[in-house]
Amino acid sequence: MATYNPDIWQDQMRAAQNGDAGAYKALLTGLRPWLCAYFSRRLKGADTDDLVQMTLMAIHVKRETYDPKAPLMPWLCAVARHKLIDHVRKTKRHIHIELDEDLADESMEPNLAARDVAELLKYLPKDQAEVLRLHKLKELSVEEVSHLTGLSGGNIKVLVHRGLKKLQSLVKGGQDG
Repeated sequence: MATYNPDIWQDQMRAAQNGDAGAYKALLTGLRPWLCAYFSRRLKGADTDDLVQMTLMAIHVKRETYDPKAPLMPWLCAVARHKLIDHVRKTKRHIHIELDEDLADESMEPNLAARDVAELLKYLPKDQAEVLRLHKLKELSVEEVSHLTGLSGGNIKVLVHRGLKKLQSLVKGGQDG
């Protein structure tokens, strides 16, 4: 039996949301090997089993938040990723996450990246986050950002530099920037 069945899982989740207990049980059973592989690639040791169980519980608790019109894998990956991040924060461990997730659908990568960046920008002061959004994400020039924000070009460069440094620290697991 293959361990990666996103089309079957999506059908099972939709059926489960319509009250099909058998489909729900099959979904959770089918997800277990995929989640084991997902976490094993990122962690070493017994933490994998705990994370699989916590993620299955989170899927159970959050299952009503899944939009049956949307693809299931981005939602599943987001739940698993959040459990992994919570675990890493609690254990203060450092892990390596590949940027090219081969277990994820390519169609969801921009959505996950945008969600991750938006989440990280919440940790920055509002002016710093806005300048980074405009200059780095929307690719506006320093002059264009200056015109939109009313800040000087020099101030924008400082905010961008400090914001990127803070984001780098957050991604590496540090608390200061």
